[in-house]
Amino acid sequence: MIKLDGSHLEGGGALVRVALALSAITGQEFNVTTIRAGREQGGLKAQHLQAITTLKQLCHAETNDITLGSSELWFKPGKINSGIYNIDIGTAGSITLLLQALILPALFAPKKVTFNIKGGTCGKWQASVDYLSQVLVPQLQRFVEKIEVKVLKRGYYPAGGGEIKIEIHPRFRLTDFPTLNDWQRELQGKVAKINLMHQGTLEQIRGLVNLSLELEEKEVGERIKMAAIQALKEYQVPVSIRIEYGKTLSVGGEVVLWAIFGEQGKVDSDNPVILGSNALIEKGKRSEDIGKEAAEKLKEQIRTGAAVDAHLADQLIPFMGLLPGSEIQVSDVTKHTLANIYVVEQFLNVKFTVEGRKVGVNLL
Repeated sequence: MIKLDGSHLEGGGALVRVALALSAITGQEFNVTTIRAGREQGGLKAQHLQAITTLKQLCHAETNDITLGSSELWFKPGKINSGIYNIDIGTAGSITLLLQALILPALFAPKKVTFNIKGGTCGKWQASVDYLSQVLVPQLQRFVEKIEVKVLKRGYYPAGGGEIKIEIHPRFRLTDFPTLNDWQRELQGKVAKINLMHQGTLEQIRGLVNLSLELEEKEVGERIKMAAIQALKEYQVPVSIRIEYGKTLSVGGEVVLWAIFGEQGKVDSDNPVILGSNALIEKGKRSEDIGKEAAEKLKEQIRTGAAVDAHLADQLIPFMGLLPGSEIQVSDVTKHTLANIYVVEQFLNVKFTVEGRKVGVNLL
């Protein structure tokens, strides 16, 4: 059994989520103690419980008795299934954080997997569902026939109530191979390695302002959009930002921006370079300041010259572990990234190297 220390480095929930995902695809059981010891309120949260409950169905897993706040988890997976899974986090808990445990095994299921999830679509200390669909999902296309994310309803803190649907059509099904090694060899032979070392030339900037209907009268979305465009003028590339108002249980919203890079006017379809940023709509923050904040965050990522922003870096680590020889140049190597490396190295026969802002992985 793989034993993990939940207090390692930043001591957050990412360690548990990545372990769950890798356990499901490798069939290795694990035990993690002192879960989320680095957080003010430690132990499992609602989105962790929902991830574990769903994985019990998705891969016939067994666990110890766990509840909200449990500090120890034992997880023994079975074989991955296909199917439709309806999940309600029950709070404004992060849909995207939940998916960190579910997407990876679903990519390699026997047939199509559909997740219908209710919860928070954006919030503090998390990537939003729009960041997921625009920045992370393009990197995952290499593994599947098709992956599609649809936002059906927005859900903001504190009430949540957001709804998304994600459909995954697998290409490399684990059940098609006699052993895990055979499957890994097929993957490594036929899937383009993650090679994101050079930023390239900025081609365009896109964005989305999603917010509650109550904010339409004061043109909050329009003011955020104009402030962001003004702050990004120096790049002299097309900037396109959509505004989307909707009925929500709590008043709130977010602006998400992403910069798309290419070489000689072409975006690499295997390894698209996309940097993202966001800013939340919060009470007491001027609309113009919110738009400018998101733009300044994006400019800061662009200035580093990196091909991967800090938030994408830690999310890519498990997928890099499946493709030895992959390497990325990141804007910042965070504790999240290092914690995820620690977990991946426990489950897969690989070794990561971190040299400055370059992260690579090779077979042991």
